[in-house]
Amino acid sequence: MKWKSNSFASWPLLFLLALLIVLLHVLTTLRDRPTPLTVGLPGVRVTVGGSTEPTAAAAIPNDKLLGGLLSPDVDEESCLSRYQAMLYRKASTHVLSSYLISKIRKYEALHKKCSPNTPLFQKSVEQLKTNHSTDQLECNYVVWIPLEGIGNRMLTLAATFLYALLTNRVMLIHLSEDMVDLLCEPFPGTTWFLPSNFPIQGLEGHNKHSQNSYGYLVEKNLINTDPKAPPSLLPSSLYVHLGHDIREDHLHARFFCDDDQEVISKINWLLLRADVYTVPGLFTIPKYDEELAQMFPLKETVFHHLGRYLLHPSNTVWGMIMRYHNSYLAKAKERIGIQVRIFSWAPISVENVYEQVVRCTQQELILPGVNLNQSQISPSTSTESITKTVLLVSLYGEVYERLYNLYFAHPTTTGEIISVYQPTHEERQQTEKQFHNYKAMAEIWLLSFSDVFVTSAGSTFGYVSYSLAGVKPWFLQSSKDRNIPNPPCRRGVTIDPCYHGPPNFNCKTRSKGDTGNIVRHVRPCDDFSYAPAVKLFD
Repeated sequence: MKWKSNSFASWPLLFLLALLIVLLHVLTTLRDRPTPLTVGLPGVRVTVGGSTEPTAAAAIPNDKLLGGLLSPDVDEESCLSRYQAMLYRKASTHVLSSYLISKIRKYEALHKKCSPNTPLFQKSVEQLKTNHSTDQLECNYVVWIPLEGIGNRMLTLAATFLYALLTNRVMLIHLSEDMVDLLCEPFPGTTWFLPSNFPIQGLEGHNKHSQNSYGYLVEKNLINTDPKAPPSLLPSSLYVHLGHDIREDHLHARFFCDDDQEVISKINWLLLRADVYTVPGLFTIPKYDEELAQMFPLKETVFHHLGRYLLHPSNTVWGMIMRYHNSYLAKAKERIGIQVRIFSWAPISVENVYEQVVRCTQQELILPGVNLNQSQISPSTSTESITKTVLLVSLYGEVYERLYNLYFAHPTTTGEIISVYQPTHEERQQTEKQFHNYKAMAEIWLLSFSDVFVTSAGSTFGYVSYSLAGVKPWFLQSSKDRNIPNPPCRRGVTIDPCYHGPPNFNCKTRSKGDTGNIVRHVRPCDDFSYAPAVKLFD
């Protein structure tokens, strides 16, 4: 009985001891877990290394710094679009990581230290003249060279900037005559334009056959591809060709391989020319996995964030944008952006394209149907019923004329009044002309103010617009027999652009390989079927 009495008396002590052991275990477990990187934002909270959970926080309207993405250190008068564009778009609900913001702030400091006309830049230029690289420089560079139309250029600028962030390089751009006064300087207190007296001339003449290209040097055994090779055994500059024409060129495709990146990273100056959105290719390089995961917890937001940070129309172009917006679009309650392009690889008549646009927008309830048997509007309908404004952007005027006449001549079945506008119809692309590029840039930004977006599949022009808007588009399906596809359009799955013609190469086997099967978040595009193409998925 004495034993039982003592045992009963000791129960509280045993219970407290057991509770202490459990608490110590829990604390130890929490201590050993990786610390989540919480990235906040309008509408969503995402953790890297922890759980993902929604939050009730609303998007912040009229936030001119875009949640910290933009630096406040740029004079607003020098680039009006930088801090004003957000007034014409809905606030982004796409998660922005604090790590990306910190990377960009560090990059801005590096760019300012290494920009043209600084002593460090001059030192790097002198090293360039020696024809071999060194690890003694504080500043290494990647020079972007323009290729193809404005949509392609915007995509490749963002992709090149991401590469600069990943490799700690300073990005400079070669300013061709047709790009003068097109974009603002994006980095505070400095310039991103390559000086006209840069020692290497004829940059726009580079192509995949250039004798200073990585592919050519590898083919001719003129470059040391040993990842352990010192910089002194490597050239001071290297041309990297990332056009759509390297799909079956395995030598140029080696740019996307880990070992080759080790070699390329030691070369002081890179000259880069591309006409496709190579970002999904960067996500297949294991070397950059961790950095990319921290910068972009949601992978499909790469261009959305980098484009809104980097690309700002000049005051000249912004004036064109604002004059058109204020004249025709300002009173719209809902803005429908429609971008139409006919490609040589998917020929279709303009008449059929018009019918495809009408079927898509009416079947998907983007636009209302019309009463073809009635031509007068109800007397009770007031101007308050004007709820939808269509901005149609196309090289062709006929699609606009017919859509305008449809809603001008007949009342809608819902009573809504639909207004239709088209800023230009150039009939053909004229990238070599500066004013043509001004108008193209203005149209891209006007489209990016859209609440709903419809675009021809495979259009880089459309990619830039809907990704800046942060809106999942409706893709007008490409015609395979000149007839109207059925269904006429499909809803896009993500907001990131598509990479047309990625390399058909497997870095591990050094043989043919499907880029869409290397990593799970890089898969075939949901809009482009003419040729192999991949994009980022979450």
